[in-house]
Amino acid sequence: MSLESVFLKFSAEKLQQMCGRIETCVDKLTPDQIWTRGHENENAVGNLMLHLAGNVRQWILHGVAGQPDHRARDTEFDTRGGIPADELKRRLRSAVDEAAAVIRALPGERLVEFRNIQKHYDVTVLEAIYHVVEHFSGHAGQIIFATKLLTGEDLGFYSYLRGAKAAAKPTP
Repeated sequence: MSLESVFLKFSAEKLQQMCGRIETCVDKLTPDQIWTRGHENENAVGNLMLHLAGNVRQWILHGVAGQPDHRARDTEFDTRGGIPADELKRRLRSAVDEAAAVIRALPGERLVEFRNIQKHYDVTVLEAIYHVVEHFSGHAGQIIFATKLLTGEDLGFYSYLRGAKAAAKPTP
């Protein structure tokens, strides 16, 4: 396996993994919790989901794959509700699955091609993909933290480590 193919495969898988974790979080939240903000300068989980879908579409589907750019970035943050959880999940999953398919099908030699994204960023395709994965992971972490804060639940993403840790403890 080439370094390029490892990067592309891992990037697509990481986006889909983080999307799944966001879906798990949203399934634990009420509609009010999805749109709650502690302060006006904070984003609700719903806003972050709209933002992630917009970012993935703009950077990967438009910037890398050449699809039309229909992003209305300000509305991602200005929305104050009215979009149900199932629709938020559908929009995000659709963007992620389409982007993952583009990333998986990308020939490794295209990673060094340059793209201009958002009229301000001249980046290689590799940089665009890397940006999207790290950006997505950062906001997924915010959604995970907000979900834990709002529900008080352990989301179980790393529960398999508890058994390994207990098994590794020496007995007195």
